[in-house]
Amino acid sequence: MSDQIVIIGGGQAGVQLADSLRREGHEGAITLVGEETQAPYQRPPLSKAFLLDQLEESRLPLRPDAFYEQRRITTRFGIRADMINRENKTVALETGDKLPYDQLALCLGTQVRIPPIPGIDKPHVMALRTLDDSLRLKTALRDARSVAVIGGGFIGLEVAASARKLGCDVTIVEALDRVMKRAVSEPVSRFFEDLHRAQGSTLLLESMTEEITDDGLRLAGNTIIPADLVVLGTGVTPCHELALKAGLACDNGIVVDSFGRTSDPDIVAIGDCASHPNHLTGERLRLESVQNAIDGAKAAARNLTGNPTPYTAVPWFWSDQFDIKLQMAGLSHGTDTAVTRGDPDARSFSIFYFKLGRLMAVDSINAPADHMAARRILANDDRALKPQDAADPAFDLKQAF
Repeated sequence: MSDQIVIIGGGQAGVQLADSLRREGHEGAITLVGEETQAPYQRPPLSKAFLLDQLEESRLPLRPDAFYEQRRITTRFGIRADMINRENKTVALETGDKLPYDQLALCLGTQVRIPPIPGIDKPHVMALRTLDDSLRLKTALRDARSVAVIGGGFIGLEVAASARKLGCDVTIVEALDRVMKRAVSEPVSRFFEDLHRAQGSTLLLESMTEEITDDGLRLAGNTIIPADLVVLGTGVTPCHELALKAGLACDNGIVVDSFGRTSDPDIVAIGDCASHPNHLTGERLRLESVQNAIDGAKAAARNLTGNPTPYTAVPWFWSDQFDIKLQMAGLSHGTDTAVTRGDPDARSFSIFYFKLGRLMAVDSINAPADHMAARRILANDDRALKPQDAADPAFDLKQAF
């Protein structure tokens, strides 16, 4: 095909889409536009290995510089897309340039949610989303003695673990009654709460930050938390403003069908910014993960090159905190049965979640073989594993796929 394809967003989804389009035989022009000046890079290490100087900046790029020239991908980095003209099929850039397109891909990602807390604009308050954010945070952590993390989600806990490894006094302030509540079950939450406390961090649940002061936090009830660095782990929101201005349907992200198509058939949306119908749960979801970006981009590339393929990849996620690797496959919310395989006391176990006797998700802690088996089982339509077999350590999970 010789269509001109413009990709807005220089993250994992955008780069994967450009690569996959060439692999699927697209011969037309591809232009990749990204707001950040750096070439697209890995984000997961920003809160872990890179922050701890265990990964050099030179190893962060998703593709080598030569990749873009070899794949004939025109790049416009450090430039914001301001407007989509769907009638004329052009994208207006902040430079005044207009990019014509036959098909357009929105890979806009997310932005940090900034809560309305007095003092949140103070210079010692930092968030983590971009490489520049991580570079600033890395410098600040070297000089910090005490760190307060607002939010007990994945990013908040990963940064807290990194800060503790660097010798900082760490306090985690979480508004809900357990950490990572939106993503994992209560037993997994409690395991990680115990982990952080065992490493010397202070964890305050059901605690609201009323104000950020020059030397710490003031919580509801006038509790004072000393901190010379405050990190926001307050979640993210989808970047869908460009889509809204263009009149595309949005609802907690850009609304797409199972083929990644928006309400305009010539525009697709992929990755963290897209709300798609999930085949496992039957619900419309917006997933924030590297896997979703990669697999969604591969499916979209097939669709854009005339080989319609619904996006049915099994969702999976991971988080590294201290010496623990949490790996999640599927989606556990709304399930009615949970069984444990392995030994939580030995810090190697999995929880299998079922709904009406059918496997829906597995959370694995330092149990990579369980995780890989779970992904294969969930990829089968029958999902034949039974709860009693999942709980039996003598049962070979390979029998279920």
